[in-house]
Amino acid sequence: MTPPSHIDGARVLAWAWSDLPFGHVSGGTGAAPLAIHGLALCQYEGEARVYRFSCDAQWQCQQDQLYDSVEDARALLPAQYRAATAVWHAP
Repeated sequence: MTPPSHIDGARVLAWAWSDLPFGHVSGGTGAAPLAIHGLALCQYEGEARVYRFSCDAQWQCQQDQLYDSVEDARALLPAQYRAATAVWHAP
C-alpha cells in the first residue's frame, strides 16, 4: 500500500510496506500491541535529519526515531522491525 506524500507533516523520502507486520509496538497500558505494516523515512522542511516513522496499516505513525541520514535510517532498522524484510521504494 502506497503511503501519502506526507506523514505527520513530514515529506516521505522512502517507504516500505508489508502485509505481514514488520513488528509490533506497545499499545499502552493494558492495550494489545500495535502491528507495524509501514515504515517511512521522512523529513520535515528545513531539517537536515531524517525520521523513521513506524506506521500502522493506515499509515498512522505509532513510533518514530531520528537519524542523521536516509542511509543510517535504512541500515539501523531496529531488530523489532525485522519480522519481515523491508523493501524500500521511492515515493
